Amino acid sequence: MSLTAAEISYYERFAERLADAAAVAIQPYFRAQLAVDDKGDAAIAGRRYDPVTIADKAAERAMRELIQAEHPDHGILGEEEENVAGSSPLSWVLDPIDGTRAFITGLPLWGTLVALNDGNRPVIGVMNQPFTGERYLGTPAGAWRNGAALRTRACASLAQARLMCTSRDIFDTPERLAAFDAVAAEVQLARFGGDCYAYCMLASGFVDVIIEAGLQPYDVQALIPIIEGAGGRMTAWDGGDAQQGGAILACGDPALHAQLVERLKHLA
Repeated sequence: MSLTAAEISYYERFAERLADAAAVAIQPYFRAQLAVDDKGDAAIAGRRYDPVTIADKAAERAMRELIQAEHPDHGILGEEEENVAGSSPLSWVLDPIDGTRAFITGLPLWGTLVALNDGNRPVIGVMNQPFTGERYLGTPAGAWRNGAALRTRACASLAQARLMCTSRDIFDTPERLAAFDAVAAEVQLARFGGDCYAYCMLASGFVDVIIEAGLQPYDVQALIPIIEGAGGRMTAWDGGDAQQGGAILACGDPALHAQLVERLKHLA
């Protein structure tokens, strides 16, 4: 479904309203003592800790209620509740708190992710960080932080690149971990943590490369319009569509992205 510029503008404002609703639900719980549940299966050896809190659930519920009240024909894909199939091609992809590990340890490196998918790809993306007061927005017209235009930086050399990754534990095969470590050994600077915040720093020109794996659609769809709107590239490791998650490569400089696709595509 192809949206007009007027429709993009309308849904952009609605996406921001969703982010506002999530912020109201989340803010009382940040840096407060609260119970944390583990969604992971403790019976699986080597599993990753997968925390969830009342803040995650309340924020997603608030967004879902607003969508269902105003656009009941739209689909919804979220992290904490069941998928809703809509009669419209349009669907909302929600991650109420991307970076729950940061959230529960009091670090502000988390955000609410809201994407509108037109049935082919995500066309609007919002990353909202209510604690720091930062809102990142991406549309086909560009990308912005609190209304100021974003632009990735030129960096075609891996030796000059700043690399980020949420955690080495994110890689789901030994081969993918080894490929990441080989790239990390060649960059100027490698840092871990950040979740969605790292992708917004890439769109802002402070990070050059993000390499991850094992991601879900709700982890990535809001970030694609932000990075692409700022001039970067965000794909699967083989250069294909990133919207379903999996092994993800994001670069601020398209030339560096092309180099890394050649190195990683056999493991996509």
